[in-house]
Amino acid sequence: MADLPGYVRTCLDTGKLVFLAILVSGGIVLQILACALYNNWWPMLSAITYVILPMPLLFFAGSDDSIFAETDNSWVNFTKFLTGFSTIGSIAIPCILKHAGLICWGALAMELSSFFVFVLAIMCFIGMNNDDGYSML
Repeated sequence: MADLPGYVRTCLDTGKLVFLAILVSGGIVLQILACALYNNWWPMLSAITYVILPMPLLFFAGSDDSIFAETDNSWVNFTKFLTGFSTIGSIAIPCILKHAGLICWGALAMELSSFFVFVLAIMCFIGMNNDDGYSML
């Protein structure tokens, strides 16, 4: 992409940003619809994990090491553990609520699809963010 004019690169970067915004907005809409359509706000409990999920990365992962690299740094390993724990919690909370009979199958499907839309947005962000050297991941 180095041979493209600057205005074309800017347009492509803006398109990537718009795509990520649409994905995140779609995940939020699915999260809210899972609650509003069934008049049951218990599924919003899994939104707490979406807020907690980036916290270990912000607090414990330094910009020195990549989060995907093998390391002996205990803080990076602790970060990986907490991030994995929060990710599993994002899937487990709606499943537990369904098992307890607090939500129905439609709300569970919307919650899980919301999670996978958020995962897709994160994976696209990581893929798009490899272009610069300022990434924490």
